[in-house]
Amino acid sequence: MNLSDFPLFPEQASTVAPLVDGLYLFLVVVTGVVSLLIWIVIFYFAIKYRRRPDNELAQEQEPPAILETAWTVIPAIIFVGIFVAGAWVFFRMNRVPSNAIEIYATGRQWMWKFQHPTGQREINNLHVPVGRPVKITMASEDVIHSLWFPFFRVKADVLPNRYQTLWFEATKTGRFHIFCAEYCGTLHSGMIGWVEVMEPTEYQRWLAGGTEGSLAGQGEKLFAKYACNTCHTETSGARGPNLSGIYATTRPLANGASVVADDNYIRESILNPQAKIAAGFQPIMPTFQGQVNEDDLIRLLAYVRALGSERAPTTPVESTQSFQTSAGATNATSGAQGPVTAGGTAAPATTGGAAGSSLPNTTTTGTAGAGGLKPAAPQAPPAPTTTRQQDNDR
Repeated sequence: MNLSDFPLFPEQASTVAPLVDGLYLFLVVVTGVVSLLIWIVIFYFAIKYRRRPDNELAQEQEPPAILETAWTVIPAIIFVGIFVAGAWVFFRMNRVPSNAIEIYATGRQWMWKFQHPTGQREINNLHVPVGRPVKITMASEDVIHSLWFPFFRVKADVLPNRYQTLWFEATKTGRFHIFCAEYCGTLHSGMIGWVEVMEPTEYQRWLAGGTEGSLAGQGEKLFAKYACNTCHTETSGARGPNLSGIYATTRPLANGASVVADDNYIRESILNPQAKIAAGFQPIMPTFQGQVNEDDLIRLLAYVRALGSERAPTTPVESTQSFQTSAGATNATSGAQGPVTAGGTAAPATTGGAAGSSLPNTTTTGTAGAGGLKPAAPQAPPAPTTTRQQDNDR
């Protein structure tokens, strides 16, 4: 038996893990040294300046100017250094690489559901390749959860009313824990899972295991099912804005403001279409709150992202504007609860029903009926595959 049998930290298995551990150890060392120094000085002064018969009355003395300068400047330098180091690690952890694989996660009491762009769905398991950035877009179906990958040193709250993201790049193959780090109810301690980090060739073989269909393809069917294509069409005079190429662009609103069409904005446009009316359109779109669950929101979002985009959108899931306001109703899944897809946090396109109110002004979107969208067919991700894991809501 040796010290390695009692590790102080989980194994470092991502690119940011050494940075987080380094910053943490630096803080421990600094606080430890300062605490020890203070204790030694207090102990020394307590003995040196104790009350004695020849020193009954305290005597005032002005401290040297150089001492006052030192105890002001040195801590200031240390604090600024801690801030710079912490900010650097923070930005490093929050800037998602443009080549990241996008995976969606949904938290619910008490399980994690993951969904891949190619259609695979997993519960409490997540397959990813080693050496490739992975971005996870997250939402909750009920209360606040917190998705935590201790071996990767990344963690983020999963909220019921907006999309959050985190990313990591695994550096080792193997099986690593997933935890919920936010108390979420009776079985909180059982809300655990595993990340399976695989070699790229193995991961590709795993992806090639089924025929369920891509998220964008599933979203196209939902777009027609909810009659979004009756308003969001390519014809002039359509009742809803054109959604082709709308994702990640800045769009004008009826009140003269503008908004970035990010995931949260699209989600809000479906669940609360009157919140932000697109310029040039009437507020006639009905709400789909309670009709579209989180899994369907993910599929619709994937479809909107694919519409007319020759480029893969690389903007954040959440823009600054969208972060400042709550994105839609608190729980989109309270009504219908679709199959336990691993969907999670991506947001759908403003659905049309009777009108295209929220999504910003552009001409119109192609009709996405049975034949698909006319102006620009969605760019479906690589060949879809089947679920690796049985979809059951427990």
